Amino acid sequence: MRALAADGWQVTAASRGGGSDGGWPPGVRTVRVDRTDTAALAAALGDGCDVLLDCVAYDGEHARQLLSLADRIGSAVVISSAAIYRDEEGRSFDTQEEPDGFPRYPVPIPETQPTVAAGPETYGTRKVELEQTLLAAGDRLPSTLLRAGAIHGPHSPLPRELYFVKRALDGRTVRVLPYGGTTRFHPVHAANIAELVRLAARAPGSRVLNAGDPAVPTAAEISAEIDRAMGRTSETVLVDGPPPEPTVGSHPWATQYPVVLDMTAAERELGYRAVTTYEDSLPGTVAWLVDEVTGADWKERFPLPAKLSDASGDWFDYAAEDAWLAKRG
Repeated sequence: MRALAADGWQVTAASRGGGSDGGWPPGVRTVRVDRTDTAALAAALGDGCDVLLDCVAYDGEHARQLLSLADRIGSAVVISSAAIYRDEEGRSFDTQEEPDGFPRYPVPIPETQPTVAAGPETYGTRKVELEQTLLAAGDRLPSTLLRAGAIHGPHSPLPRELYFVKRALDGRTVRVLPYGGTTRFHPVHAANIAELVRLAARAPGSRVLNAGDPAVPTAAEISAEIDRAMGRTSETVLVDGPPPEPTVGSHPWATQYPVVLDMTAAERELGYRAVTTYEDSLPGTVAWLVDEVTGADWKERFPLPAKLSDASGDWFDYAAEDAWLAKRG
């Protein structure tokens, strides 16, 4: 919002709630729209717009909805996902829970890396369907698809940093990191996505581009940076290999193999330069998280991380962790 307004665009923010944010620049118009209601979206577009940014398009049906309104849209920028990539053996995020199922991607992953097949089955396959449908109609609606990594920053519905922030708030002074703490999952701050959007809006085209921060910290580096932001000190116990117990050491960055995106295409095609780094942006994210979870039920406040935690057993099973540490000696 700020990046586009600062670049001279007249910005309208559409959402189901129709609300605004105190940090938005003056002049941003708001409108209440449910994207599943095509008539309401058409009404919100009115006579049309030069650029449409779609952060909540997930499948081919959403792509076809946008194409049905192509005569009112100059170009589109649509958020896709790095979850669409597969490795040379066919492994992807969809197979990561299978034995030996985590993908071995090249480091870094270029946009030419194969993707999963398009279809309605999973988040990744639906995103591929979204991409293919829009790209096939590039003559009608030029669309930039941004394959985002792990999105972070204040107001994220899936703040992975919550794992280490809550541990610090709970007074935990030790953390267990599998795979030697070296796991990497490419983050992208909302401000860097905004910069990509700003540049794509200036240069319409039909393309796919990765969206990531300029560097990819390891899990150990992330945990240490969060400690610094909170003024805490923790002991780190490194484990070679996977989490030693189902609820010990399982965290949101515990990917068995690295997921690192190649950003050279965005740099070449758009002149992209990141506006922030993970480390520089982290204090703002941490302060927001501390404010959000202090005195609150974290699972009610953040249902998506709660779902991930439940799927792995329990991110914060301190009794199991203490028992493992005691047995380890």
